[in-house]
Amino acid sequence: MYWLSRHRMLLLTIAVMVGGTVLCAIAAGHFAWRRALAAESNQVQRQLQLYGQGLQQRIDRFGTLPQVMALDPDLLQALRAPLTPAATQRLNLKLQRANQVTRTSTLTLVGRNGVAVAASNFDQPSTNVGEDYAYRPYYQQALAHGRGRFYGIGMTTGVPGYFMSEAIVDGDGQRIGVIVIKIELSALEQEWLGSPDVVLASDNHDVVFLANRDEWRYRLLRPLGADERREMLDARQYADRSLQPLRVRTEDVLADGGRMVRLLDPALPQAMLWQTLPLPDEDWSLHLLHDAGGAASAGRAAAMAGAAVWLALGFLVLFVQQRRRLSRHRQRSRSELETLLKQHAQELRTAQDGLLQAATDADSGLSRSLEHLPQGVVIIDRELRLVAWNSRYIELFRFPQGLVRVGRPIEELFRFNARRGLLGPGPIDDAIERRLNHLRSGRPHMRESEKDDGTVLEIRGNPLPDGGFVTSYADITSYKNAARELRSLADALEHRVAERTHDLDEARREAVQANRYKTRFVASAVHDLLQPLNAARMFVSVLRARLSGEARELSEHVDAALAAQDAILNSLLDISRLESGSLQTRVRTFALSPLLETLAREFGIAAQSRGLQLHWVDTRAVVVSDEALLRRILQNFLSNALRYTPRGRVLIGCRRVGDQLRIEVHDQGPGIPESLQGEIFEEFRRLNDGVEQERGAGLGLAIVERIGRLLGHRISLRSTLGKGSVFAVSVALGHADDVAAPAPPPMLAAEPSDDSPLRQCRVWSIDDDPRVCAATRALLERWGCNVELADGPQGALEIASALNVPQLLLLDVRMGQWHGPDLYEALCTLWQARPPVILVTAERDDALKAHAAEQGWGMVAKPVKPPALRALMTQMLLRHRG
Repeated sequence: MYWLSRHRMLLLTIAVMVGGTVLCAIAAGHFAWRRALAAESNQVQRQLQLYGQGLQQRIDRFGTLPQVMALDPDLLQALRAPLTPAATQRLNLKLQRANQVTRTSTLTLVGRNGVAVAASNFDQPSTNVGEDYAYRPYYQQALAHGRGRFYGIGMTTGVPGYFMSEAIVDGDGQRIGVIVIKIELSALEQEWLGSPDVVLASDNHDVVFLANRDEWRYRLLRPLGADERREMLDARQYADRSLQPLRVRTEDVLADGGRMVRLLDPALPQAMLWQTLPLPDEDWSLHLLHDAGGAASAGRAAAMAGAAVWLALGFLVLFVQQRRRLSRHRQRSRSELETLLKQHAQELRTAQDGLLQAATDADSGLSRSLEHLPQGVVIIDRELRLVAWNSRYIELFRFPQGLVRVGRPIEELFRFNARRGLLGPGPIDDAIERRLNHLRSGRPHMRESEKDDGTVLEIRGNPLPDGGFVTSYADITSYKNAARELRSLADALEHRVAERTHDLDEARREAVQANRYKTRFVASAVHDLLQPLNAARMFVSVLRARLSGEARELSEHVDAALAAQDAILNSLLDISRLESGSLQTRVRTFALSPLLETLAREFGIAAQSRGLQLHWVDTRAVVVSDEALLRRILQNFLSNALRYTPRGRVLIGCRRVGDQLRIEVHDQGPGIPESLQGEIFEEFRRLNDGVEQERGAGLGLAIVERIGRLLGHRISLRSTLGKGSVFAVSVALGHADDVAAPAPPPMLAAEPSDDSPLRQCRVWSIDDDPRVCAATRALLERWGCNVELADGPQGALEIASALNVPQLLLLDVRMGQWHGPDLYEALCTLWQARPPVILVTAERDDALKAHAAEQGWGMVAKPVKPPALRALMTQMLLRHRG
């Protein structure tokens, strides 16, 4: 019955261990998979937003070009009256030059009847001149509504592109023609090729027209209706391209709208995560298909970890139960042994005086008073001869019958055991002599001895009052085995803990490495995005100087849009520098009042333009912080407050809290729900609460949170729905005696005049982006400079010599394999001179700034602000001449 009970308990234990392991593995794996999938989906959404911003920026770069071209008097004159062949040729050449500067695909002027009058590709076999485009939607939209947008395949060139049109209006307000630009988006597909994901763009009919994989292009995401097919056929949108359906099966829908799908045609071996981003300005949709295998791997790893944790807990419970069982067993054995010892000690004490006499009179030497003891006991007299023993002693050493008898010397028993190897290695006589000497000395002893069969004996010896010695031998083999098993189990658990610790360290190192890679990627991407933005701002600066009236106002809108984009990219770069730890801080003690006054003056103008009031409370407080970074925090607070306050006022002031000063910005906006108050400090997070506001990138509060963490300033928020919010930053208070004297204000650049040093100044501009070179040349020539070179590093090295040393050099820093300062040293060797140089770069490296200051070089950040560049060039020329 006992055996059955133990068997059932063993089966139950195994079932619990196995079942718990399976359940923990399934639960942990599913939870980790869903969590990793949600994280990947969030990352895919952010990546999709970056792709969308890149596509929108490429289109926005040309968005105002048709409006500007529509104001050209030559185009208006060409549509009013028939053109002579010479006038037509001049008009074609003008469109061709404009196309070369703007780098569009084609520029076409279409008359009222839909026939192309002139085009930039007039000298190409596939010229647009003379072609009838009345059936094209962009032509019909422009005549009906003033402007049009249409993506399709060119009927004359066979090249797909995005057509943007603007109606040309005469003095009577009649639309007499259309100017059309075509931009190719194939370069965007080439950029997408570097992505391991599938990137698609579809039109309003859900037809894929852009893709980074050929087999996905011109696929239908849904069946087309009869009216839609007729509309596309009439517009000849995709010419003779065959539109094949995309076969896909949805397996799961995520909480954020993403889908787990299985692609059947084109076929993909693994399940994909599908995210979609609408582009409402163009009525398009951007799609990204991402391999979610990483989430599955995370689920498998979590399942293994969950199973291992359950097993470890199970073994730990078994170990604890075993230890308690052994402890109870030892305690019971010790208690029984103590009881027995007490009883026999009493018997020994009462019989001690007559023990030797009783042993001498006994024929066999067996003592009845020793028989009940669990230990083997032997007694010898002062002559080291046997007096008494018990049967347990005979059993332990397996002495043959007749060997043990009263009066036999103990030395003969030792020698018998030695011949059987029980006295250990070494000479037999030495081992026997050591034991006899110990008995003669009369000193008590205790030791353990292990026999060949694995039996472990605990040996205790004590001298008798009248001479002689009593020795007991206890079998403690079971206790030793239990202790050995416990040590083995403890070693196994320690090994498992060490393995789990190693795995956690590896995961942490991989996370740190991934974060560093992401930071480097953001910094590199922002640098590359600033290049075309820099060229665009310089082109706009040149164009604005040549326009007036409404056209000049449009160019100012373009410049404002580019400036906003510049701010977004700089914010991304700031986040990258904050995460990588490369942003240097300059903490000092300063008075807070001038900073608050400056912010109130700057943002007060913006508040008035929105019909709001900005109030500020002056303070005499002195704080310890980085003034520039603290200003950045408060600027973001005020910008958000004005953006989300529809009416009323905004207040900025301070409160003392112990040894801290809390700077607060109060608004009267709609308030922020408590569930979203933690999320608004994440990147690209914007609230959509119905308040009319300009579009932002959602990076301001993310920068605030990181700056606060860098400076050790606590950022706090409290908000009440319907009443407003309070954003605050806590700064350490300082002492007025530690405030440094203010630096003198910088000298402002004088207004340029006809005798400006830039007139006839020989300037070289070196940049690896041809668009930046063209824009820089146009801007410098408008200032009266002689631009002898505007090219890349290789072109500069090919023509540099002692005969063409420039008076001033504009130099980019990151140019492929060339580093700007290294290229400057190589050019100085060819020139045999060291002309002044201005670094024009998108880098934000403090080490580079320090090196430029040490060398006496100028430095200006991209995108370049033309007034700042002109002032710096003038200052460098005057300093070099002086």
